[in-house]
Amino acid sequence: QVQLVESGGCLVQPGGSLRLSCVASGSIYSINYMGWYRQAPGKQRELFATITSAGTTNYADNVKGRIIIPRDTAKNTVFLQMNSLKPEDPAVYYCNAHTLVVVIPADYWGQGTQVTVSS
Repeated sequence: QVQLVESGGCLVQPGGSLRLSCVASGSIYSINYMGWYRQAPGKQRELFATITSAGTTNYADNVKGRIIIPRDTAKNTVFLQMNSLKPEDPAVYYCNAHTLVVVIPADYWGQGTQVTVSS
């Protein structure tokens, strides 16, 4: 079992920046990769960034160049640093941990944090 707690959601002006945090606890050793998803009203949840246990990152094309997802392994924390926020960025942002124990995969989710973009 992995528990994820997110924080940092807020109101941001267009063009502004935000930093979200996701703290993992529990069976950290079983995490294969972690991801950031977001879900806007009326839309499907969208995966836009991942980081593997080895630290390899991947970003969706629609956010590439505007985000990085650094991590602090000592604190079991993954961050989302997003710059140049756009009108299409408001959503509930979720942290995800994908685990693999033997051959059994599982997904764990944070509670979600709201990001609003408005002037």
